[in-house]
Amino acid sequence: MTQNPAIAALLAAFTQSGDDRLLVSALGLAQSDGERRAVIAAALANDALSNDDNTRKLLAQSALDMGDALDALALAGKAESLLAIRVEALLLTGEVAEADSLYRATIAEKPIHEDPDLEDRIEEAKSALCTPATNVVGFAAAARGLRGEQRSEREEQAAARAMFTQTGGRTMTFADVGGLTEVKKQINRRIVTPFKKPALFAKFRRKAGGGVLLFGPPGCGKTLLARATAGECEARFINVPVIDVVDKYIGEAERKLAAIFADARRDPPSVLFFDELEALAGSRSAHNNQSHNSLVSTFLAEMDGFAQANEGVLILAATNMPWGVDAAFRRPGRFDRVQFVPPPDRDARRDILAIHIEGRPNGSDLDLDAIAAKSAGYSGADIENLVNTAADLAIEETLGSGVEEPLAQRHLLEALEETRATTLEWLTTARNYAKYSNSGGQYDDVAAFLKANGL
Repeated sequence: MTQNPAIAALLAAFTQSGDDRLLVSALGLAQSDGERRAVIAAALANDALSNDDNTRKLLAQSALDMGDALDALALAGKAESLLAIRVEALLLTGEVAEADSLYRATIAEKPIHEDPDLEDRIEEAKSALCTPATNVVGFAAAARGLRGEQRSEREEQAAARAMFTQTGGRTMTFADVGGLTEVKKQINRRIVTPFKKPALFAKFRRKAGGGVLLFGPPGCGKTLLARATAGECEARFINVPVIDVVDKYIGEAERKLAAIFADARRDPPSVLFFDELEALAGSRSAHNNQSHNSLVSTFLAEMDGFAQANEGVLILAATNMPWGVDAAFRRPGRFDRVQFVPPPDRDARRDILAIHIEGRPNGSDLDLDAIAAKSAGYSGADIENLVNTAADLAIEETLGSGVEEPLAQRHLLEALEETRATTLEWLTTARNYAKYSNSGGQYDDVAAFLKANGL
């Protein structure tokens, strides 16, 4: 309730009479967002609000200006004259596809409402880079303006989309991923092709979607592969950071997870990516914690599409600890495809070196094959660190001599002396699991890699 007595009196009179002019007067007196929200709340609470478009426009625009998109939508109703407000409100909640569909349908029926500026806003929203929040407070902030203690499913989806969706920026494809030829081949066959050839797969009763788990040493390109897979599928990529799902309050993590899946199902094709999966899907036998077990159960139910179909939704996950993931996730229909992402081989290391050196000043004596031969066991991240270290050495020489020194072979060789491969510890642990805990052949790929490399 507002503290302004004049506004309070006008709202009380409106409640008794239903005269919209009192709302307009009250809104004109409002000096703060709190007072404006009080006026808008009174309007929404009164079923007697007239269909006068001018009054609705004034109230809806005020709600939109404060970021209260759902209130703006409720006030605008289905009035064609308020098309611009309805579209802007949908864009604010992240429902770009719905905003575009509403605009196109209205214009097709009544071209008089065509608005080039509004159309530009829709196109900008399609290509805009969305930077998600990075903490649990951000999820609540994403729902700013969603009134009431119990948010509806629609409101949860709006919060989830504003929080996690990443649709902008340059689309990444397999061409941006150095090496991993065999892994990319398997992903293309099992994942990408069903998305691109749905009619053919439908004929064989094979659906696009499902779950794929990528595992391997840190820094070997699992996250990069996930983004590239989304780009190859021409699908919306939704990155779900673990830190933004887990919550100290009971039931909150499950609620967030359900909202994220609901948003992905509503606008397929979508790729949901969960990094560090073991934090959300850790083995229940290793946790004597009811809240963790409840989260795992919710995750399993959402992957099964218990209440909804998951067709057109691909669930990608990455982990450095596949042995820590609950066994229930491996059954067919969940993460039924498990792909080992090994450290890059010699040819892949050369490709990754070339990617990271491109665009830097470099000398004519660079021999990337020689560097690739000397960097066995290096991950993609290790190679990036190697090149950065070599660049630091070249910069140091430049500062000392006053003459630009390009990145040369000697810098890379010296950087090799300063850096180390970080995959060996993981491979040692994985060797034990491949030797003693390889039930069902789940680590056969790891065993084959170790054997081929004499480890």
